[in-house]
Amino acid sequence: MKTIRHFAVCIRNDEYEASLELRKIYEVLEDSAAAKHDMVRIIDEEGEDYLYPSDWFLAIELPHKIEDAIVELTHS
Repeated sequence: MKTIRHFAVCIRNDEYEASLELRKIYEVLEDSAAAKHDMVRIIDEEGEDYLYPSDWFLAIELPHKIEDAIVELTHS
């Protein structure tokens, strides 16, 4: 069974320019506790997952080939 992955585009990065690039696609990790506080868990430029305000990102759906390529680059 294939893991369901979620992605979002960064549209804001106040004071986190080193960790988040505007207009870049990021992998979103499921975190129901964070969602209750309007936050999302993002794998950022450092390759770590951190919480950021959810309104800094727009959720997107990608073709599977693109998802696989992004995940491979992010986790290598």
